[in-house]
Amino acid sequence: MNKYFSQLRPLERRLVVAAAVVVFLVLNAVFIWPHYSDWGNLSGRLEEAKRKLKLYQTAVDQTATYEAQVKKFASQGESVAPDDQAINFTRSIQSQSIASGVQLQNTSRQITRTNDAFFVEQVQNISVLATEEQLVNFLYNLGSGASMIRVRDLELQPDVSRQRLSASIKLVASYQKNSPSAKAPSTAKAP
Repeated sequence: MNKYFSQLRPLERRLVVAAAVVVFLVLNAVFIWPHYSDWGNLSGRLEEAKRKLKLYQTAVDQTATYEAQVKKFASQGESVAPDDQAINFTRSIQSQSIASGVQLQNTSRQITRTNDAFFVEQVQNISVLATEEQLVNFLYNLGSGASMIRVRDLELQPDVSRQRLSASIKLVASYQKNSPSAKAPSTAKAP
């Protein structure tokens, strides 16, 4: 290469050197300069990963505390057998309507939802006829206590005589799922 370079005239030498410098700068611009920030990005990602690891580790360290809290909350509240949940829900609605003086006009079929890990939901639509005070007392008494009944939807309108309120109410009751009972050991046949 030295022999070839020495045979060139001074202007050609300058042109070759200039072309080499341009090629060097273009290669740097394409392959090197865009990656100057990579070290900073890598450091940032490393710090973020360390922060997440610390956060996750603290959550894992608190697993025993969380399990104790879940057991404590599972033991609280009203425990109703799964077979009696629909009946208990219906009885609660009927007893509160009688106690509050609310007339139940129509009830729909109950829907059971079990997508939650801790609760089973019973949903029922009812239509009632009552005065303002009776309706407020009815809804308040349903939500108070350990019944875990709440109103999801409520539509109000005056009745035909405009003396009372006609209401369509969607009620939801949440009951605890029973923890899976221990399976009975299966008896193995002796050979």
